[in-house]
Amino acid sequence: MTSLPDPWPAPRATGPVDAVVTLPGSKSLTNRALVLAAIADGPSVVRRALRSRDTSLMAAALTALGSAVDTSGEDWTVTPAPFVGDATVDVGLAGTVMRFVPPIAGLSRGTISFDGDAHMRSRPVGEVLTALGELGVRVEGTSLPFTVHGTGSVRGGTVVVDASASSQFISALLLAGARYEQGVDVRHEGKPVPSLPHLDMTVAVLRHHGVEVDDSDANRWTVAPGTVRAADHVIEPDLSNAAPFLGLAAATGGTVTVRDWPRETTQAGDALREILTLMGCEVALTDAGLRVTGPTELQGVDLDLHDVGELTPAVAALCALARTPSHLRGVGHIRHHETDRLAALATELGGLGADVTERPDGLDLRPAPLTGGVFHTYADHRMAHAGVIVGAAVDGVLVEDVATTAKTFPDFPGFWSGLF
Repeated sequence: MTSLPDPWPAPRATGPVDAVVTLPGSKSLTNRALVLAAIADGPSVVRRALRSRDTSLMAAALTALGSAVDTSGEDWTVTPAPFVGDATVDVGLAGTVMRFVPPIAGLSRGTISFDGDAHMRSRPVGEVLTALGELGVRVEGTSLPFTVHGTGSVRGGTVVVDASASSQFISALLLAGARYEQGVDVRHEGKPVPSLPHLDMTVAVLRHHGVEVDDSDANRWTVAPGTVRAADHVIEPDLSNAAPFLGLAAATGGTVTVRDWPRETTQAGDALREILTLMGCEVALTDAGLRVTGPTELQGVDLDLHDVGELTPAVAALCALARTPSHLRGVGHIRHHETDRLAALATELGGLGADVTERPDGLDLRPAPLTGGVFHTYADHRMAHAGVIVGAAVDGVLVEDVATTAKTFPDFPGFWSGLF
């Protein structure tokens, strides 16, 4: 990719945008598939794998532990092997790597050291590490950097966690649980678990590998001990990454079709269909994909985004362009994502003229004229998505560090610019 100016001038639409988009694969599905393939009973293929920084970090982590991960083609082959020897894992800015790899590192025979980008040192992982200690894994540290001392097996059993900050705390334990001697019985105590669709995704991927999972009780998930069967995956498009593209249709009164939108999915991004309809868009799921046509004027919304918090930045950007007030709530947990997304959105949208009030668990936005200026991203790809959406409708928006979008979408700036 060619070097980009920083801050990057976000393309301004001169009229309704009309585009058909093919998205890269889902990061969430790719990384779950890679983890399970690495502890399966034979080789697995992850077809149409997302090639991005987060997934490359996961592949590198699993390779460091001992698996062979061939990422040379569009379809990635994972050949599991015993985890033997010491290793160092770079989690970068990937929450899935920081949280999903330690539970399988407990199965290794070696000392596994974890560290990552400076921004990651404030992201919570202590619940996972404390739970591992209770399940029989020796762990040094409760935040990055930390070390897992593997003995080749993990006792497992029952553990209580507070997953109100991230559903990944539960997913991390479930993904490794079948390989533990007693399996795992994970019970949540605390405020409601956010992003439940991601837990549904974890359960579905486990079952695809033949793992017995019981999620019939509220706030309790059990994984029976047993074999993780080798299984191939075909990765769906990343529907959360569709947010800026469908937002482009909404912001410009244009039409954007995202190809290969699944008719059934566990991805949180599927909620965009309902959200954009509420904002006045015409939304149709066709054989060609999901087609969204934006209205003449966007309508504000009153939404609880607790289960789909990752969509908040893109939705907030559209609310800042709407002609009526909006109230976004239920997303206090996104303060612990790549950055404090609520504070960042209030600051950056406000800096462009938006009338926005930050609440403990959300944002209130009222109609106001927006102007150009620098939109900071805080090394957060979703913040960059919010910036380019506003930039499509407002002159002179400059997005700082737009390259952070490589976390889940390689060459996003070039792809985005090609739509105008």
